[in-house]
Amino acid sequence: MSSKSMVWVDREPGDPYPETDTDWAAVEALTDEQVHAAALADPDAQPIPFGTDEELAKIGLHRIVNTHRLRRRLGMTQKAFAETYRIPVGTLRDWEQGRKIPDATARAYLTVIARNPEAVAEWLRAA
Repeated sequence: MSSKSMVWVDREPGDPYPETDTDWAAVEALTDEQVHAAALADPDAQPIPFGTDEELAKIGLHRIVNTHRLRRRLGMTQKAFAETYRIPVGTLRDWEQGRKIPDATARAYLTVIARNPEAVAEWLRAA
C-alpha cells in the first residue's frame, strides 16, 4: 500500500469531522452489529482471538497482567505493592501508566503474584 493513500488526522472529541468524501451521518447511523460485521469482513481489522495462553502464543500474542487492576484488587497503594513484591515503584508506575511493558520475566512474576499474592508475599517475607 502506498503511503500516499493514507491520511492521518488528529482530532479532539467534539471537533468537527475533517473534510472528506466520507458520509459521516451514515457512519454514525451504523449499529454496533453493523460495525462489528464490517470489521470482521476487513482482513486488516480482525479481532484478537480469545483463547488459552498456549493458543495465543502460537500466533505471537502474550497476555500481560494489568498491574493497576491487580494492585487495586489487592487493595494496595503503589508504594505498598512495590515494597511487598520488591518491584521498584518507578517501574510499577511505568507499567501502570503504559510507558513501559513488563518483559517476559516480569510478566511471569506478575502472573504468579496474580494467582497467589499471599503466598508470594509470604515467601518474600521469609527470604
